[in-house]
Amino acid sequence: MIAAAEYDFIRRLVYDRSRINLGPDKVELVCSRLRKRARALRLEGLEAYIELLRSAAGDEEMTGLMDAISTNVTHFFREPDHFDFLRSTVLPEWEAARTRKPADVFRAWSAACSSGEEPYTLAITLAEHFKNQPDRDWSIAASDISTQMLGRAEEAIYLQERVKLPEPAWLRRYFQRGVAPYEGTYRVKPDLRRHVSFHHVNLFQSSYEFTDKFDVIFCRNVMIYFDRKTQELLVLRLRDQLTRGGYLIVGHAESLIGIDHALTNVRPSIYRCGQRS
Repeated sequence: MIAAAEYDFIRRLVYDRSRINLGPDKVELVCSRLRKRARALRLEGLEAYIELLRSAAGDEEMTGLMDAISTNVTHFFREPDHFDFLRSTVLPEWEAARTRKPADVFRAWSAACSSGEEPYTLAITLAEHFKNQPDRDWSIAASDISTQMLGRAEEAIYLQERVKLPEPAWLRRYFQRGVAPYEGTYRVKPDLRRHVSFHHVNLFQSSYEFTDKFDVIFCRNVMIYFDRKTQELLVLRLRDQLTRGGYLIVGHAESLIGIDHALTNVRPSIYRCGQRS
């Protein structure tokens, strides 16, 4: 196990770089992940890895540290009622608020996309909604702090058992079956992938690279790793990225109670930024 002072060093370093708040209950998990990272660097144990982080070369290892610490548990159509709400409420409202011009683009942001299941689920939902409207454009920005996860998301290749969809027909419509040496996998088809752009984003960096605001932002199961002050900062930053009338969707285990955010609580885990005129 790791000494208390060493764990405190890791905890403070991770917090300073990502605002992820590692509590005392995460010691075993952190040690396990950092030992794996040490082996990847061919270092002799956790102590040598911490020594690297303390050294002048430590800054170069920050991406590796963030990749190791970030929790990446996800699957297609996770918390499916959020996608039902997108289909039944958000998209019809968006269409009703705008004239049918090709220049109108529905924009979504998957703000912690992990290995890509969430943005591709968004893409399937939007493709299904707009499939009879070829003049309607839509796009999804997908971001994560982990470059490793972003690489996997851009590959868009998933094991067969992980591609579980509510409609069996969608598997053939939106995925390609892998053949040797990719047998047992599926890849998201290019027609769907072209709507999704991937970005390396720390949610607390000084500014975001996006030039247009979003009609919906999915930032789910992320805030549970932050303290209250950090949660408030993040919600205010995300709110500023929404169009008027846009929606912020967080995880079911998360709540904005006690946060001064000026958003309207539509239902648990779903918030709205004002009303469209």
